[in-house]
Amino acid sequence: MSTYKRATLDDEDPLDSLGDGDGYPNGFQVNFRGSRSSRECWAKWTRTEKQLVVLVGVLVVLLVACLLGLVFQYRARPPAVCLSEACISVTSSILSSLDRAVNPCEDFFSYACGGWIKANPLPDGHSRWGTFNNLWEHNQAIMKHLLENTTANVSSEAERKAQRYYQACMNESKIEELRATPLVELIQKLGGWNITGTWAGDNFNETLREVTAHYRTSPFFSVYVSADSKNSNSNVIQVDQSGLGLPSRDYYLNKTENEKVLTGYLNYMVQLGMFLGGTDEESTRQQMQQILDFETALANITIPQEKHRDEEVIYHKMTAGDLKELAPAVDWMPFLSTVFYPVELNESEPVVVYAKEYLEQVSDLILTTDKCLLNNYMIWNLVRKTSPLLDQRFRDAEEKFMEVMYGTKKSCLPRWKFCISDTDNNLGFALGAMFVKATFAEDSKQVAEEMIAEIKTAFEESLETLQWMDEETRKSAKEKADAIYNMIGYPKFIMDPKELDKVFNDYEAVSDLYFENVMQFYNFSARVTADQLRKPPNRDQWSMTPPTVNAYYSPTKNEIVFPAGILQAPFYTRASPKSLNFGGIGVVVGHELTHAFDDQGREYDKDGNLRPWWKNSSVEAFKRQTVCMVEQYGNYTVNGEAVNGKHTLGENIADNGGLKAAYRAYQNWLKKNGDEETLPTLGLTNYQLFFVGFAQVWCSVRTPESSHEGLITDPHSPSRFRVIGTVSNSQEFAEHFSCPPGSPMNPLKKCEVW
Repeated sequence: MSTYKRATLDDEDPLDSLGDGDGYPNGFQVNFRGSRSSRECWAKWTRTEKQLVVLVGVLVVLLVACLLGLVFQYRARPPAVCLSEACISVTSSILSSLDRAVNPCEDFFSYACGGWIKANPLPDGHSRWGTFNNLWEHNQAIMKHLLENTTANVSSEAERKAQRYYQACMNESKIEELRATPLVELIQKLGGWNITGTWAGDNFNETLREVTAHYRTSPFFSVYVSADSKNSNSNVIQVDQSGLGLPSRDYYLNKTENEKVLTGYLNYMVQLGMFLGGTDEESTRQQMQQILDFETALANITIPQEKHRDEEVIYHKMTAGDLKELAPAVDWMPFLSTVFYPVELNESEPVVVYAKEYLEQVSDLILTTDKCLLNNYMIWNLVRKTSPLLDQRFRDAEEKFMEVMYGTKKSCLPRWKFCISDTDNNLGFALGAMFVKATFAEDSKQVAEEMIAEIKTAFEESLETLQWMDEETRKSAKEKADAIYNMIGYPKFIMDPKELDKVFNDYEAVSDLYFENVMQFYNFSARVTADQLRKPPNRDQWSMTPPTVNAYYSPTKNEIVFPAGILQAPFYTRASPKSLNFGGIGVVVGHELTHAFDDQGREYDKDGNLRPWWKNSSVEAFKRQTVCMVEQYGNYTVNGEAVNGKHTLGENIADNGGLKAAYRAYQNWLKKNGDEETLPTLGLTNYQLFFVGFAQVWCSVRTPESSHEGLITDPHSPSRFRVIGTVSNSQEFAEHFSCPPGSPMNPLKKCEVW
C-alpha cells in the first residue's frame, strides 16, 4: 500500500507504510489498544512525530469546524429567488395589491388588499367588484367570441342551439319592434290581470298551476325535484317557502331602515304595470301597494334563514294526500300532476316539506285574501320574472330599481353581457362544452386531483388530533372524508356530442324570437325536472355550469365540484409558487371539503343520507365549539350593522377549516419536496406568501346598499371578515407574522371547530 503523504508544519521523516489489513487507504490507523499502551507508545515517539500528531489533531478540529460552518451557513441562507417571467408578473400583482403602511397584525385584510382597493373603484353598473367578478368578465369575453363565431367548427347541435339562443337575445331591433306584446298576450292567455284590463274571475288554482308549471315562478311556495335527504339514492318532490319579490323578509319587516328600497320597489311595480297596459296610474299604484302589502304578510310568516338551517328539524316527509290537510287552500293533486306532467302521480306520492308551519299559515292567508289580489300577486310574479326579456323601457326600469336596491351607479351594461349570462343560465352545459374545448387544459384535472388528495390527507391528519371528538365518530368522519367524490372541470356528458344532443333534443331555439325561446326553455326545463322524478340522482348532473367562477359541496352526493371557470389565476396558475396555489385553490378545496362537516353537512353520512351518525357526546361538543365562532363573527359589523353569526356559521366553519387544511397540506408538500423559490422584492417568506395569497383572493369593494343586502341574505361573511376572521384564529399566521399576543390578528381567545 502506498504511503499517505501530507504537508506538515515542520520538517519530518516520512511515516512508514502500514501493513496490509491494519488501516484504510486514506492512511488513518485503527487502534484498539488501551490507554496504558498509548502512553508507552507516546513516550517512545520522537519530538517530530509528536508535533505531527498534534498538527493532525488541529487540522481535524479545523476541518470539522469548517464543515459545521458550511452547514449553518447553508441553513441560514435565504431560499433561492424566482426570477422567471411568471414570478415577476405575480410579484407585481401582489405588490400592487398590498398596503405596506398597514401593520398585518392590526388589520390583515387592509394590509393584503389596501393597494387593490385604492386602485379599483367600483365600475359603473356594479354594486360589488372583486377577484371573482374580474375572472367572470374574462370568462364572459371568451364565451362571447365562441357564441358569435357561427362559422366555427361546433361539434353538436346543442352548441348551435346555444348560439341561436344568444343571437335571438342580441336581436334588439326585433325585441324593440315587439315591445310588450309577448307578455301582454301571455297575461291574456292566463285569464287577464286586473291592473292592465279585465280579469276572468275566480280561477286561483288554475292560474297557480299554470304560472308554476310552465313559467318557473314560485308564488307562495316552491316545488322542485331533488335527492331525498334520508334516501339519497332516490329523487323526491320537495316543497319549501317562497314568494317574496325582494331578496329577504327583512326588507319588508324593517320598514324604517328599508324605506328607500320599499319605495323604489313600489315605483318599479307601478312603472311595469303602466308599460303593460295600465291606464290609470293612481289605480295601478293602489293595486300594486296591495300586492306589496300581501308580500309583507308573506314575509311575516316566512321562517328566518338562521332558523331554517337544521335539516333534521325542518325535514317532514308525507304523502301528496297529506298536503290537502296541511294546506287545503291548494288543490294539490291537479297542481302536482300539472307541474310534473307527464309523470303519473297519486295521493301516495311521497313529498318532503321543509316549511310545514309556513305552508299551514300560507294556506290560511290564501283563504282569507281577496281572489282578485291573489291573481294580481301571481301575475306580478310572472311579470317580475319575464319583463327583462322585453324592450329597453323594461330594462331601464329595472336598472333604476337596482340603483336604489344595490346602490349601483347608472350605466348602460352592454347587451352582450346580459345575453351571455342568460345563455349560461339556461343553456350553460351546451355553452360549457364550447368553453371547455377552448380553454380547459386537461392536465389541470390531474393537478386538481393531486391538490384535493393533499388537502384530504391534511384534513384527516387534523381530524386525528381533535380533542373534542370521540373515537367512534372520528372513525366514521374519516370514512366520510375518504368517500368524498371529486368532480373537476365539467360533467363528462358535455364532451360527447351525441350525449349532449340527447339532453337538449327536445328544446328548439330560433334566431329572432327571444321571448318565445325563453318560454320554450321554461317548458323544456319543467319536462326535464319531471323526468328526473322517476330516476335516481345522477353525478353528472351539476348545479353549476363549467364557466362558473365558484365551487360547491353536495351533501346528498357527498361530492365536491370545481368548475373549469375557477381553475385559473388567481386561484391556480401552473407557474406560480406552490404557496400561492395552496393559498388560492388549495383553500377553496379545503373550504368545500370542510362543508361536509359544517353544522349542516355533518348531519349527512358518507353515503349522503341525513341520519344521526354521531355519538351524542360529540354532537354536544361540536355545538360547544361552534358557539365561539357564532359569537366571534356576530361581533363584526359593516357600517354599524352586525354580521349574523348563526346564519353565516356553515361558511365560517368552512373558511376556517379550509385555511387550516390548506396550510397543513402546504407544510406536508414542503417536507416532501424541500423549500421552493421565493418571490423577489416582497420581503415575504413563502409561508407569509401563503396567507397573502389567500387574503388577496377576497380583495373586493361594495356599495353600502349591497353590503346591507349581503348581511341579510348571504350565508357567507363579508369578504373582509372571511380574511381577518380566519387568520385571527390561526396560531400559524400569528407565528409567521410575529404578531404579539393580544393584537387584533392574534387574540388570546381563538375559535376552532376542525
